[in-house]
Amino acid sequence: MRKKIDCREHPSEMNCTLVLAGEEDEVIRAAVEHAVSVHGHADSPELREQIKAELKDEVPQHA
Repeated sequence: MRKKIDCREHPSEMNCTLVLAGEEDEVIRAAVEHAVSVHGHADSPELREQIKAELKDEVPQHA
């Protein structure tokens, strides 16, 4: 099942609205890159674990 993460669920000063969806490893990789480049987080094992814990199953639109 595809996974997703939504920046709107994590309030920030920039009111980010990015939603990422795909295979788990793709979403984690993209979310880490986004968190580092846009939100100023440091890439760390802790950040990756936090992102992984926040992933949700994507509900297909045609379901």
